[in-house]
Order: sequence, then structure tokens, then C-alpha cells
Amino acid sequence: MIAVLGAGAWGTSLATIVSANGHHVNIWSRNGSLSLADAVKDVDIILSAISMKGVREVISQLQGLTLSPHIIFVSATKGLDPQTTSTPCQIWQEAFPDHPVVVLSGPNLSQEIQRGLPAATVVASNIASAAEMVQLVFSSNRFRVYTNSDRLGVELGGTLKNVIAIAAGVCDGLQLGTNAKAALVTRGLTEMVRIGIHWGAKQETFYGLSGLGDLLATCNSPLSRNYQVGYQLAGGKTLTEILTNLPGTAEGINTTEVLLQRSQQQNISMPITEQVYRLLQGQVTPKQALEELMLRDTKAEHQH
Repeated sequence: MIAVLGAGAWGTSLATIVSANGHHVNIWSRNGSLSLADAVKDVDIILSAISMKGVREVISQLQGLTLSPHIIFVSATKGLDPQTTSTPCQIWQEAFPDHPVVVLSGPNLSQEIQRGLPAATVVASNIASAAEMVQLVFSSNRFRVYTNSDRLGVELGGTLKNVIAIAAGVCDGLQLGTNAKAALVTRGLTEMVRIGIHWGAKQETFYGLSGLGDLLATCNSPLSRNYQVGYQLAGGKTLTEILTNLPGTAEGINTTEVLLQRSQQQNISMPITEQVYRLLQGQVTPKQALEELMLRDTKAEHQH
């Protein structure tokens, strides 16, 4: 039995997959009729698909409940904690040190999954048996699930690409063409790898489904909320206007701020993130942000 926390598009999509595989699923949301205590009673897996800002609050509620010692936690949230720059998995693990915590991340646009279109994802944990258990629960002929031991890398891939997706939306919104977009996405991946390695993730993870795969899906689809933010900013809308009409959360906005703060503290070069931040703050126009990137000092491609 599985509890899915969060009844947004992503939580609902994941619940649909698990249910189609014959598992009983309880879906809990802050505004639903099911209590959190009832939702997690007798479950084997608790999957969190809540937005970053709700993670700590839900964890504190769960800590007040008596949970089975065998429960596996699965985090499907893509974001960074503004206070600590921790990832969701790190927060879950700190709160429940005796339980396995698995991250689920990949090129998974929820609207496509809800339509039954094929997709693949990655489940990662430092405990192989936990990742394999989650793999079994979610795998189907429409949803291919791979395991990975680099939990941090898998999680950071899904989180960091949201920043690049905002920039990709700007690129398309300004109609700068395929060449510019290809350059932007490739340099964006370099930026993701640079900070990921610095944080302790493995380089090769970023060239897999949860890194490059998710980056390509998010940077090329109008279904992506983060892409939509960039695209609509390029079209002249204000951030406030965009967010008023955007369904769900564009995690890339918060991630950009947290990421810039951390990269500046640790002196890591992140030019794309920096321009996205300035754009979101209203310090530059979309056109100025991309011109800044094109006018940077010349350098070798693989210089760090």
C-alpha cells in the first residue's frame, strides 16, 4: 500500500501509475478530506510530491505520528530549501534517519504521463534494495524505471535543469532560433555538472535520464511551467502576471535564488543562473540577459 502526499498534477500522475500496477493508493492533500494519519496508516511507501515550500511542514506533521519502521520514503519534489540550500531528500533523511529515502526523477512531464504516453525515470538511493523495491512498484510497459546509487546527482539533475528551462523559454520567446537554443542548453548542462560535482554528485549522472534527459524534456516543451515562465517573460508579461495564471508551482524561480546564493558563497561560475536571476528580479530585460551571455569573455569550451 502506498501513500502519495500531494494531489497536484505530478502526485496524481504518479498515483495513477502505481494504481494501474494493482497497488492500493491513498492520495493526501492539504485541502482533502483524508487525514494525514489515515493516509499513511499501514502503508509500505510514502511518496512526497508536494512543492518545496510545503516539505518541512508535512515532515513535522509526520514526525508526530507513529510510523511503521519498514516504511520507504520516496521524494519526487524538485527544489532547494531557501534556508539551508538542502535538497528535499536531505531534509527527509535528516528527519527520518532510520528509514530509506529514495529520489524519483526523470524527463516526466505529468500531462504526458496522464495521457498514457511512454516515459522513463530514475529511482536512486544509497540502499539498493529500497531503490529496487520502488522500481518494482512503479515499472510498467508505459513507465520504464531505472535504478541509480547517486541519489544526490539524480536529485540535483531534476532541480537544476528548471533554471535552464526558464532561460530556454526566453530563447524561444525571443525567437532566437535552434542554434542559440542548442548552445544555451549545452552550456546549461555544463553549469549543472559544475555545481553538481562541487556538491559531491557524480558527473556521469548528469548525462543520464535525470540530468540531460530531464533537461531536454523541460527545455523543449510548452508543458513545462518553468519554460512557460521564460517564454512569457520574453513576450513582455511581468512575473506577477505569469504566476497569477500559472497552474502549479514553477520551482525554478525559487531554485535560481538559492543556487545563486550558494554558488556565490563557494565561488562557482554560473553565468546562466546569474542572468536568469537578474531577469526574474527585473534587473534586466530578456534581451539584455541573453546579450550578456553572448558577450562574455572568450574561453576554451572545457575550461572550468
